[in-house]
Amino acid sequence: MKAMRLYHTAMIETKPLVMDDIEVPSPRYDEVLLKVISCGVCHSNLHVIEGDWLSYGVPAKLPIIPGHEIIGTVVEVGSGVKSFRKGDLAGVQPQWKACGKCDYCISGRENLCSDVEILGETMDGGYCEYILAKENYTYVVPTNIDPELSAPLFCPGITAYRASKQANLAPGKDAYILGIGGVWHMAIQTSKLFGANIYAISTSLRHTELAASVGADETIVTSKLYDNLEKHYKKADSVIVFAPSQYAVDAAMKLVKKGGTVVIGVHANINEFQFFDEVTVKGTVTGTRSDMREVLRLASQGKISVRAKKFKLSKANEVLELLKNGRINGRAVLVP
Repeated sequence: MKAMRLYHTAMIETKPLVMDDIEVPSPRYDEVLLKVISCGVCHSNLHVIEGDWLSYGVPAKLPIIPGHEIIGTVVEVGSGVKSFRKGDLAGVQPQWKACGKCDYCISGRENLCSDVEILGETMDGGYCEYILAKENYTYVVPTNIDPELSAPLFCPGITAYRASKQANLAPGKDAYILGIGGVWHMAIQTSKLFGANIYAISTSLRHTELAASVGADETIVTSKLYDNLEKHYKKADSVIVFAPSQYAVDAAMKLVKKGGTVVIGVHANINEFQFFDEVTVKGTVTGTRSDMREVLRLASQGKISVRAKKFKLSKANEVLELLKNGRINGRAVLVP
């Protein structure tokens, strides 16, 4: 099969992903083999490729195939698989599997399990033609959504939904979302489901136009320093940050009002924390299997949708460079 593989971390401008011919894997007892229809392109893929996360042990192996939000057709199943048959439409999210035994797994919080396998980070991901998935971490994809454009439901979709659940949203409350991109445009939609008023903040006018088109009540163009938001300080009941910027996180702490909630989905420091304001700060990462099934139900009902553009798998390097330079509006997906 064809696969885009990373042999060493490097700046994306050097085109480090190489198209290889490798053997199609065979499913074991509890696995399914998917023929990939589409794989979303996530900013975290770029962090892995450029070596930003080497200090965290990511990627855990080289060479590695990136990609962790995938929709495909089941072409083969392991002998123990009961939930899928050949021809089924299925999807996988970043968490390929968890241990199933720790307190987090037992309590339905398997997204926090420490003994996990993550596609594109600890094992080969979806920038390829075929991929293996564990039955218990594979999801039935509704037939009324476009499989070539909806793979991002499996990362930005679930990540946005989880963040919205964490943000203490309610009808009439004001929620500010910082950082427009693949996750951000989904977070606007999932946060609207809770009845909140959404203020969308971005450094890009083009991205704020996308925000308005998916339901933001107000859009705000800011500088890269996020330093022109004074009139909004202390007005947010909730702030959700997906902008990979320390300036954005610093701004979030100024935007949130007393007793409010800040949800952060990026690496950052919390500076100038005013304990006497009783602000709650939470991290957020992907979501649980229950969250994923709920996201697919919402998409099937037309309550959330992905804004995406298709590119050929062979163009992965070029697409990631566009992403790095802020030239992807919504999400990019790779198709074989």
